[in-house]
Amino acid sequence: MSFHAIAGAGLLTLLTASCSPAATPAAPPPATPSAVAPTISVSSEPARGLVSPWGLTPAPDGSALVSERDTGRILRIDVNAPPVEVTRVAQTMAAGEGGLLGIAVDPTSQWLYAYVTTADDNRVIRMPLEDPSGPRENILTGIPKADIHNGGRIAFGPEGDLYVATGDAGEPDSAQDLDSLAGKILRTSPDGSIPRDNPFPDSAVWSLGHRNVQGLAFDSAGRLWATEFGTNIADELNLITPGGNYGWPAVEGTGGGTDYIDPQAQWAPTSLASPSGVAILGDVAYVASLRGEVVWQVPLVGDRAGTPIALDLGSLGRLRTIQAMPDGTLWLVTSNTDGRGDPRDADDRILALTPA
Repeated sequence: MSFHAIAGAGLLTLLTASCSPAATPAAPPPATPSAVAPTISVSSEPARGLVSPWGLTPAPDGSALVSERDTGRILRIDVNAPPVEVTRVAQTMAAGEGGLLGIAVDPTSQWLYAYVTTADDNRVIRMPLEDPSGPRENILTGIPKADIHNGGRIAFGPEGDLYVATGDAGEPDSAQDLDSLAGKILRTSPDGSIPRDNPFPDSAVWSLGHRNVQGLAFDSAGRLWATEFGTNIADELNLITPGGNYGWPAVEGTGGGTDYIDPQAQWAPTSLASPSGVAILGDVAYVASLRGEVVWQVPLVGDRAGTPIALDLGSLGRLRTIQAMPDGTLWLVTSNTDGRGDPRDADDRILALTPA
């Protein structure tokens, strides 16, 4: 399935202000981009033959590391060489949407962090980057797990703290429960301690009211943006504020009124997107979509979103992760071997995308 430059009209609703929950809101005009978003094309294929790849992070030596959800493997990707296994996370208990999910290298380049589903919970661990098979440390434990809605993306913010996206684990009400780590975006110090300026005292909760967040990215001003799966009503691109409540399960998509924060962009119906990873390059967000099987390009203007456009990159199937790389390219991870896709020759793959 491939969409060609689809935007606005009856396919996509853009939102930039709160609106009354009593009526279907009329979306105000999207932000006008300060510059034309660049043309994007597939320039190379750094890796192929991966099994349920999920997370991807640049490494300081110029390579990249990718996690495989179902095998528990972490592979090193060098452009001119086949993928090489660097370690396995033995505690991975893959089932449904759970397994070895997001990974990230910390700002000091000393640690590799991973979000993993274990027999007991979802948790964040870290391991020495120079020796990933070395001792593992638990950073954040007790995140509820299930066969669905495990969240799983992790990212370091510009101040050096760790942000963790979780899902509601199939229990929608937990997203509004401040005593639960489910249905939240969490923030901890790199060692797992709670920063003093978190919005809720002695709590890792940074924002709440989320159904299933799988995309986190920061813009040039340090603002956090997140993608979120809806049911069959609307998927979301949200601008995250400390202590913000994004409405699930009371509201999905627009219509949050004054009680909840509305998304900056939404895709309705959800077959257009099912957004997983998001990357920001040049203050343009790029959203990898699973059911939609396209990358959505969304210009960002300050704290507002412009009109999303579906990029024509050919028929790639399900798209899980997109990552801005140090050389100015975007690496895109397909997800056709995840049990819901239709694997093609050489799947799953990592593709390098180059802005014109």
